[in-house]
Amino acid sequence: MGSGKEASSAIIVGAGIGGLAAAVALRRIGWSVTVLERAPIIAEVGAGLTVWPNAERALDALGVDIRPRAVPTISRGNLRTPSGRWLRRSHPEDVGVLAIHRADLHDVLRKELPPTVLHTDAEVVSVSPQGVVVCRCGGEENELTADLVVAADGVNSVTRRTLWSGDPVFQRRTVWRGVTPPGSVWPVEESLTLGRGVQVGVLPLPDERVYWFVTANADQPNQLYADNRREALNRVGDWHHPIPALLATTPEDQVLHNDIVDIDPVPTYVNDRVVLLGDAAHAMPPDLGQGACQAIEDAVVLAACLASGDGPQGYDEQRRARVHPMAAAARASVRRTSNTGLLAHLAVATAARLIPPAAWRKATAQWSDWSPPSLPN
Repeated sequence: MGSGKEASSAIIVGAGIGGLAAAVALRRIGWSVTVLERAPIIAEVGAGLTVWPNAERALDALGVDIRPRAVPTISRGNLRTPSGRWLRRSHPEDVGVLAIHRADLHDVLRKELPPTVLHTDAEVVSVSPQGVVVCRCGGEENELTADLVVAADGVNSVTRRTLWSGDPVFQRRTVWRGVTPPGSVWPVEESLTLGRGVQVGVLPLPDERVYWFVTANADQPNQLYADNRREALNRVGDWHHPIPALLATTPEDQVLHNDIVDIDPVPTYVNDRVVLLGDAAHAMPPDLGQGACQAIEDAVVLAACLASGDGPQGYDEQRRARVHPMAAAARASVRRTSNTGLLAHLAVATAARLIPPAAWRKATAQWSDWSPPSLPN
């Protein structure tokens, strides 16, 4: 694939974090890239996320520096009860992360690409294993071909559903997320508060903003609410400071609500000239904070395998071995934290309070102690 003088070509379906990272990575090894995004403009919505050291190293391998737009912190290092009692305080041995607004990470990646490679309002209708993509642009259908098609079109990937199988799996959890206006509730300390079937995360962002999320058990998917902020407050409005204030100061129309879904493991991420990347390949619950991180890892490993001659099969083998155990661990975490039984909740809280710092670090480092392969200069 890609021999001779003419540059190898790739079509990337989806301009989210994974798709843009893949575009940056493939261009780094000399490939010609076309990114197709069905939205009319290329912009990332959403709230905050954590970039763990593994993804930070992957971004370094791409020559992408997000540090000026992020806040160093500890993710899930401070654990509390709804009354505010501390179960655990962060420790110097804990693994540090970078907290960043999703839109800022998306913007940094987008600026690494020339505008000519990004095509909006381009809805992919079909993808063939031979690298033929049919997309609808401006009401007209166009047929494009490439040496490789990278399906980075998310958990609801049309490509995966067409060439593989697998609908998203509802994990009986739902989440509300928001970011406070600058300086409205400040300063804050990173924390994760554990209730029975409900958790609240608090994460400081640049510009004195705060990212918060409320996860709760849900019997049915796709439940819609007239006022998402009110629904979140109904669950945690009497919890410790600053949780009620964070929710109350976030404009209601900026509170996001989504069900937590993932996908069952797929047996391979490769189908001839098509590869799956990011959530399209391995969407997982957010409990480990590794969703976006793994998409960035995917991009670097894919480029490294193509450059070294290992090809898509090398990418497939490396990534499934890395991600499948992680996705299983994320599902196991959902089972633990969604259990509303008193004894189960007390067991989680007791473990959080008693686990030694070295054991805590080991539990998180199994995912974050990863270094990317080298890319050609």
